[in-house]
Amino acid sequence: MRIDMSTSRPGTPTQTNAATRRKHDDAPDTTALFTRLAALQDGPERDAVRDELVAAWLPMAHRIAGRFRDRGESLEDLRQVAALGLVKAIDRFEPERGAFESYAVPTITGEVKRHFRDRMWALRVPRRVQELRNKVRLARRELTQNPGSPEPTAADIAAHTGLTEDEVAAGMEALESFSTLSLDAELSAGDEGYSLVDTLGSSDASYDVVVDRESAKEGLRRLPERERAILYMRFFEDMTQSRIADQLGISQMHVSRLISRSCARVRDEVLGQRSVRGTDRGRTAA
Repeated sequence: MRIDMSTSRPGTPTQTNAATRRKHDDAPDTTALFTRLAALQDGPERDAVRDELVAAWLPMAHRIAGRFRDRGESLEDLRQVAALGLVKAIDRFEPERGAFESYAVPTITGEVKRHFRDRMWALRVPRRVQELRNKVRLARRELTQNPGSPEPTAADIAAHTGLTEDEVAAGMEALESFSTLSLDAELSAGDEGYSLVDTLGSSDASYDVVVDRESAKEGLRRLPERERAILYMRFFEDMTQSRIADQLGISQMHVSRLISRSCARVRDEVLGQRSVRGTDRGRTAA
């Protein structure tokens, strides 16, 4: 078996004992190809060498992708992401820095993790919360790896990870938030036709009435007393225009004109106030 010459840190090659390092079966010797790739200019020949390197190292990329199976993403998609990471590693690798495997493994792994972080969440979750989720998930796995171990509490996880209990709580909530539940999903097997959307509230039209009424108060106060009385009789006592006319000793046509004029005046004042408020908010924001 060929002994791989790797590096303990980039740029400082050291020989590794065969007893302490085992070379993976999917780590081919491509030193000559990388040397050749580095010496070539962009063009068909360089592309061919690059494709040869990708084909040689693709099994390793697939192996890394396999570590992330059963996490909500198909293996085929994970392999495509890992292959993308492999191409990036080949393009950025500098042969004089050491063994390609030492550079490619973290590059490909990072690409797959980035895929889960940026693409797999149904809703955009802050990166800090995603990190808390991963720490909590790993801590729970470590604390329950022994048979018969009880389910760790938030305090146990906090002590194990060095997080606060509030951070642990946020991470545990995120564990259940990787995917979303359809609003059309039935709540239970026995509740046919009863879905999550049925539990949600709806807009109450009464709120709009309250807003409109409060907005109209000032305008109504500024109306002449007779016009306020006419509006009160028409809209609060539900009196007809002819009855109001008889009570005030004026014509029904005059009552109609006063109602229309009063409503238009109040409406114009309300809309003018809203326009001024909107302008003031815009100036404040600017």
